[in-house]
Amino acid sequence: MGASPASTDPRAIAAGFELAALPDAFYEDPYPTFAALTEHEPVRVLRDGSLILSAYADVVAMYRNPVASSDKKVEFKPKFGDSALYAHHTTSMVFSDPPRHTRLRRLVMGAVNQKAIARMEPSVVALVDVLLDQMSDKPEVDLIDEFAARIPVEVIGNLLAIPHGDRGPLRAWSLAILAALEPVPSAQMLERGNRSLVDFKAYLEGLVADRRARPLDPEVDVLTRLIQGEPDGERLSEEELVQNCIFLLNAGHETTANLIGNGLELLMRHPDEQRRLRDDPTLVASAVEEMLRFESPIQLNNRRLLAPSEIGGRRFDAGTLVNISIGAANRDPAQFPDPQRFDVGRKPNRHVAFGQGDHACVGMNVARMEGRIALGRLVARFERLEYAGPAQRDHRVRFRGFRSLPARLR
Repeated sequence: MGASPASTDPRAIAAGFELAALPDAFYEDPYPTFAALTEHEPVRVLRDGSLILSAYADVVAMYRNPVASSDKKVEFKPKFGDSALYAHHTTSMVFSDPPRHTRLRRLVMGAVNQKAIARMEPSVVALVDVLLDQMSDKPEVDLIDEFAARIPVEVIGNLLAIPHGDRGPLRAWSLAILAALEPVPSAQMLERGNRSLVDFKAYLEGLVADRRARPLDPEVDVLTRLIQGEPDGERLSEEELVQNCIFLLNAGHETTANLIGNGLELLMRHPDEQRRLRDDPTLVASAVEEMLRFESPIQLNNRRLLAPSEIGGRRFDAGTLVNISIGAANRDPAQFPDPQRFDVGRKPNRHVAFGQGDHACVGMNVARMEGRIALGRLVARFERLEYAGPAQRDHRVRFRGFRSLPARLR
């Protein structure tokens, strides 16, 4: 069993930690547990023989370890079987190794480069302003449903030129597919994820066929660009194309919605920092980085060792599954002075919210741009942002965000 929910001794918490047996309190506030692991068991061997790393230095080293594989076929086969979830998560760019990962990443990066991001900015500003207008006269709003979750769905929908009338199911599909990546998904979560993938894939196959028949400007439409491939003839297969469009929609939605929602809640929780940001709008970029560090939208990643490797001064065999605790690494006092303090002006801030190395998040700069515009314009528009009721966390381990965030905008 994991450490008792009532346990307050850091050494006992670290010694009893199990990803498969987490107390309810962990989902609300995992950081005391992470601090205990970082101090007492930075390389924790779990009951199933896998590891969890919590020290910043070990996490960065694992991200850059040449024998650490992102391919999930071995891990996901017993978890998902021969299912739509298995097909998707073993075809997705994020769960592949070179040379396949290198080829997929090059094609996707060409579609979300800095020039493309600059072109997106005016439409994101316009969207955020419309959402702020809609919320301005309401006595109370839900900042997740009415703001944070709506921005990335529209941005990624625009990138792939998905008709506005078709975007309704995208968020629910995304949440169901990603929920299946939890360490111990329930049968219901797996069923919902598989059903969502079947529906999502069927929709995208129709969209791809339509786009092949009527291509748009590849400089603006990511889907047309991915279909056409690179000038040297490099192209995605039909399965790679559809599965990686699903990946782009899921990753672009989840990371950014959590970034914006977590960031807004942090500003309400820390009114002095909210005031500081409002008084000095030039802090918005560093504020976004601090939000990414302090409440990382993705909390957990993993790798599988392809050869024996040394981790934290100990040697582990090939085949060992290594869980990477992003949330713990981003509050490691060896890297971040006063790590439990939320500081919108923190510099330097070399967090690992977007990973490191060859697998660093392909859409990180899109997410940063959306966060900077959404948070900056909301704070500039309203004199005070405050709770209107209890915030409800989404109780997941891998992803950290809110189901709802009731607020008043003054």
